[in-house]
Amino acid sequence: MYDRVAKHVHELMTTDISALSFTTDIWSSDVSPTSMLSLTAQWINAEFKLQNILLHAQEFVGSHTAAAISDALANMFETWNIDKSKVHVIVRDNARNMIKAMDDSGLKSIPCMAHTLQLAVNEGVLSQRSISEITATGRKIVGHFKHSPLAYSRLQDLQKQFGMPTKRLQQDVATRWNSTYYMLQGLLEQKRVLAAYMTDHDLPATLSARQWMLVANIVSLLAPFEQLTEEISSAQASVAEVIPLIAALKRLLGKEAETDHGVKTAKKNLLEAVNKRFQDIESNPLYGIATILDPRFKDHYFDDEKRQDVCEMVQTELTALETSGEAQAATGRTEQTVPEKRSRTSDEAHIPSLSDMFDEILQESVPTHSGVRASAASQQVATYLAELPIGRSDNPLDYWRANRDRFPLLAWTARKYLSAPSTSTD
Repeated sequence: MYDRVAKHVHELMTTDISALSFTTDIWSSDVSPTSMLSLTAQWINAEFKLQNILLHAQEFVGSHTAAAISDALANMFETWNIDKSKVHVIVRDNARNMIKAMDDSGLKSIPCMAHTLQLAVNEGVLSQRSISEITATGRKIVGHFKHSPLAYSRLQDLQKQFGMPTKRLQQDVATRWNSTYYMLQGLLEQKRVLAAYMTDHDLPATLSARQWMLVANIVSLLAPFEQLTEEISSAQASVAEVIPLIAALKRLLGKEAETDHGVKTAKKNLLEAVNKRFQDIESNPLYGIATILDPRFKDHYFDDEKRQDVCEMVQTELTALETSGEAQAATGRTEQTVPEKRSRTSDEAHIPSLSDMFDEILQESVPTHSGVRASAASQQVATYLAELPIGRSDNPLDYWRANRDRFPLLAWTARKYLSAPSTSTD
């Protein structure tokens, strides 16, 4: 079975692939302490269908040095006959050994967005004393029911009496910030049940009225991060979503809300942590060009100065393609498809949401494009950017499949830049 699958994968890897993106990670199973090193390949085929294959998951013994990681990846690439010139980017975590391994291997790499958010939330919120005390108390309460079948049975009985579905409380994990969010959210949902439980039984720890209020506001503060994490963790998510999502998130964190009471400092620190962790994304071509080539976003999420810089990055990329042999492969179709013009709508909401921020940015953004050179590449860029973005829930690959004949150079480049995921695992 392995030989048949491997032969099929080798055949797939020799098809018309403009560029390959990869993810890699060192991890261990819940049931085994064995360290594993994984490698996945992802690309967009000629029909603009996203392809994803787990190539390797091998035991990784010894010290996790940059040199060891670099050697292991080189062996994996050799096994699958992958030419480094075909490697667009590798998505990895923020560990120094992993960053150095990519540099030593001469491979472009970007950090996993989910892991970067993890670091930002830890710095901005979970490290604060008042909040860390609440989460520690929450762990004790959850642990009480997790380790006592009798206590959990009593909790279930109370849930039924209150007409609530029977539900286990979730224990958080230090390396997953959203597990802390789920734990606090679960405790908040079971607040009345827990109060009833304490009338007849002891708990190892309890939350005060003020702490319950903070729990509610912490959950409100972190809710957009959970929404964002879900979006970027989709198997279809690409690196093009990083700049728009961070722009919307920063705007949301900069607005005052009724639920800020008791967490204003945390909110301010969280915004600072997000700014610090994502400060260079707009100037990185791997993010910037991908964002421009995603028809849902285009250049609407850049300020005027950055917009000009990123447009020049796209022009440079297309000019190189235009003068290379690849340009011939990017042209040759005759079918023309004109996209339907869309009008923007705005949803009114009492409490600002992440989606509202996207609408605000699109309504404010009126890009102007001047000084465009009269070449096939620049004409495609100008025409493409002049049209309204497609809906945020639409599939960008469907757009490029329908419009590859109108914008052949852009479509070819989109296959390369939109192949990179935003996280190292879906």
